[in-house]
Amino acid sequence: MKNAIILHGMPSKEEYYSDEYPSASNSQWVPWLQKQLLIRDIPAVTPEMPISYLPDYEVWKREFERFDITPETILVGHSCGAGFLLRWLTENKDVHVGKVILVAPWLDPDKELANDFFNFQIDPTFPKRTLGTVVFDSTNDDVIKDSVERIMSVVPDIKVVEFHNYGHFCIEDMKTEAFPELLEECLK
Repeated sequence: MKNAIILHGMPSKEEYYSDEYPSASNSQWVPWLQKQLLIRDIPAVTPEMPISYLPDYEVWKREFERFDITPETILVGHSCGAGFLLRWLTENKDVHVGKVILVAPWLDPDKELANDFFNFQIDPTFPKRTLGTVVFDSTNDDVIKDSVERIMSVVPDIKVVEFHNYGHFCIEDMKTEAFPELLEECLK
């Protein structure tokens, strides 16, 4: 049965601890996409990654692997969540999944994190174990340019969909929580 796992990105420490912002799994377009998949009878979860402002790969992996991951599972990751999916798919060469959509994937090219979250080499064959892998990039997202270039250099035939002026695919950039292009890609 088709299902979906939607992973949020990395909020700032201030945002994480502020009651003025929703939790990361309930912000941006994540809840909108979850609801759209649910009303199409695709069970969708949005796990809240523990202490997400300071991501720990083993902690995220443990939380992520609590969910059913099958050859029909749609995986969607935003920013750091997309980077996590790249590493997880690289390390789990025996796993086959459904569609994989990496929205503004971030791989910490400037080494901002003081841990090994992104200490891995992308497996160039990982898309062969999916039903399709797509990178969503925006022309005005300077945060991820180096990360997208790294992905494309390792996996040159990966599908990249470029958007104009979507920024880092956050509400303040897109001016809406609805993301119909992402839903359409999930349903293809």
